[in-house]
Amino acid sequence: MLRVLMFLVPLALSVYAFIDCISTKDDEIRHMPKPLWAILVLLFPLVGSISWLIAGKKRVPPAERPRQWVAPDDNPDFLKSLEEEKDEDPKRDES
Repeated sequence: MLRVLMFLVPLALSVYAFIDCISTKDDEIRHMPKPLWAILVLLFPLVGSISWLIAGKKRVPPAERPRQWVAPDDNPDFLKSLEEEKDEDPKRDES
């Protein structure tokens, strides 16, 4: 079991780092161009993956991240617009 984990953990880390690298926008990458990072992760799976995770991508603190998409039933603005729409057209609720 330990032998399998010694193979699977670095493989999973490399796959994650490679996918993260190629899906990251160019303006969020630090130190080297994206193709070089991808090659580094592929040629040196363990070292390249750890390097990518530590130094390759700009990390933005949660407070400074752009607001994420919110489901309509959790969005207070959307719920308020439904209430306003309901008040404007009372016949709509009867159907």
